[in-house]
Amino acid sequence: MSITAAEVKKLRDHTGAGMMDCKKALKEADGDFDKAIEVLRKKGQKLSAKRADRAAKEGVVTAAVSDDNSKGVVIRLSCETDFVAKNDDFVEFAQKIAERALAEFPDSTEELLQLELGDIAIGEKITEQIGVIGEKIELADYQRLESEQVVSYIHMGNKAGVILGLNQSGEEAAKAGRDVAMQVAAMRPVAVSKDDVTQDIIDKELEIGREIALKEGKPANIVDKIAQGKLNKFFKENTLLHQSFVKDSSMSVEKYLQTISPELTVTGFKHIELG
Repeated sequence: MSITAAEVKKLRDHTGAGMMDCKKALKEADGDFDKAIEVLRKKGQKLSAKRADRAAKEGVVTAAVSDDNSKGVVIRLSCETDFVAKNDDFVEFAQKIAERALAEFPDSTEELLQLELGDIAIGEKITEQIGVIGEKIELADYQRLESEQVVSYIHMGNKAGVILGLNQSGEEAAKAGRDVAMQVAAMRPVAVSKDDVTQDIIDKELEIGREIALKEGKPANIVDKIAQGKLNKFFKENTLLHQSFVKDSSMSVEKYLQTISPELTVTGFKHIELG
């Protein structure tokens, strides 16, 4: 049967698939629009199964923050190649998922995948896009945050993203928060402060410190003291508030925030990056 250019364009606009793929799908579906969509989705399912073991280390990290700045989300939509990751349609698709996540604020990635985007669930929409793009695509990570004020920072062309919570609102606090979110992306702290470091990490760092001291031939009676000293150094280098502020190394991040407001501090952060 004859398939018109208008019908092909309508299917392309709806699915994002290539013109030839849309034309083939419409022919296979005898011109039925809904059946043609199903043809493209089945193609995505087949490709998804074939490419399940492929590495998807490229992609897009993007964030969204509510109008009142009290909530934020950050997601990573992964793909196989940098070529796809830089495609405007792929970036827009990732942003739509982030905005849907912000609107519904699900607890987990699994719940986010079940939310509808348009007329189907996000998980199904991703499978559909696998058929369109021809690569493995997956929602690799999703994090959310609530606070008095949440700010976001996207680093290095969507290769990393941070949402960061502050205990105070206002533009001055937000500006400082964005500087600190940039610090998170650059310095990769493991926690806000030493009080937030998990016991597993503390135990591991103490064990490493003891091993180093013993290998250096230090007396057994001071090994624990040396290990504690190395742990304190770890806290300073790897917890956000105690790190040297990247824009002014003469002060810590905590001191920097206090120059904006004496009580200003970070309540939490979420950091996602590619790789």
